[in-house]
Amino acid sequence: MDILLRLLVAIGFALLVTAVAALVLHLVFRALGRRERWALALSRRTKHPTRSTLLLALLWTAFTTSVPNDLDRFPWRDEVSHVFLIAMIGVGCWLACELAIFLESLGLHRYRVDVPDNRVARRVRTQVLIIRRLTVAVLVIIAVGAILLTFPGVEAAGASVLASAGLLSVIAGLAAQSMLGNVFAGMQLAFSGSIRVDDVVVVEGQWGRIEEITLTYVVVHLWDDRRFVLPSTYFTSTPFENWTRTSSELLGAVEFDLDWRVSPSDMREELDRILATSTIWDGRTKVLQVTDAVGGFVRVRILVTAPDAGGLFDLRCYVREEMVEWMQRHHPAALPLQRVQLTEPTRTPPTRRGPRSEGDSQLFGEGDERSALFTGPIQTSGIHADEVPPEPRPR
Repeated sequence: MDILLRLLVAIGFALLVTAVAALVLHLVFRALGRRERWALALSRRTKHPTRSTLLLALLWTAFTTSVPNDLDRFPWRDEVSHVFLIAMIGVGCWLACELAIFLESLGLHRYRVDVPDNRVARRVRTQVLIIRRLTVAVLVIIAVGAILLTFPGVEAAGASVLASAGLLSVIAGLAAQSMLGNVFAGMQLAFSGSIRVDDVVVVEGQWGRIEEITLTYVVVHLWDDRRFVLPSTYFTSTPFENWTRTSSELLGAVEFDLDWRVSPSDMREELDRILATSTIWDGRTKVLQVTDAVGGFVRVRILVTAPDAGGLFDLRCYVREEMVEWMQRHHPAALPLQRVQLTEPTRTPPTRRGPRSEGDSQLFGEGDERSALFTGPIQTSGIHADEVPPEPRPR
């Protein structure tokens, strides 16, 4: 009874100390957060794992100090201590993961991706996200290994595991060949710079932005809010388009098939007026050229530039709409027309053929001797009588 009472008192003291420590830490970080933004981020990120670690450590201490180390009276003491040890390793891994994520996020604050020229920021963000996942995976593996080592007999089994490590590695390599290939491809994408988070790409005929890059797959946010999930090996083995590889500025074309009566000079003046009123055009390029003039149409191509892919699409649509309305109002003759010529078929009078000449009846242009070879009597020399077919009898 004394041991139980002492244990309850120790547990209550541990809860009280945990509450006081949590309150003090909250007040300290709130005071720091008024001057430093990182303090508030650290408090939000590590609040729950810190309190859990502190509470679990105090409860374990209260248990070990209240219950004597007497296996005869308390045979369950070691099992409970083992459970506390496993729990401490788990919450310690949780706290370490949160601290690692906080430190990596702290380094990303200097690189903003919501600015026009964000190529460096997107590259750093992609690399940090891959490193974050690797860090969490390594910490979890270490925690699981530490938990396994707390069980008796694992050390003895380690020798046999190491002895068969060669065979197991071969089996695991064959079984996880696809997964390991994606993992190495993900690391290659993170540090090669071929794609970055928020890059504009065209894959499988779909236009979208790179939303997430993991160790095994890449998520592409398509223009219609769908998500296209591709394995990491796709971007290392298949050609694809990256519109923001070096910069986000792009050049786009608007093409028209018009009638031969179109006036390119008037279209240039109208293009100047349209771009002057546009807030999307970045002022780098504006070109209007007649690129083809065959058949019944004249092809006019307009080249314009915009600061990013989304702005370029909107600018092309805006120029196309304004040009169509302008031609409908001021130059309807330039609209494309299909010209069809209707003609009546000419009738030729029938011609009479004259009498055939003697040469017309000759076969292959030869004389009667040539014709006799095909129309004369058949030679029967050399044929026995029994082989000659009988003459047909009249019916």
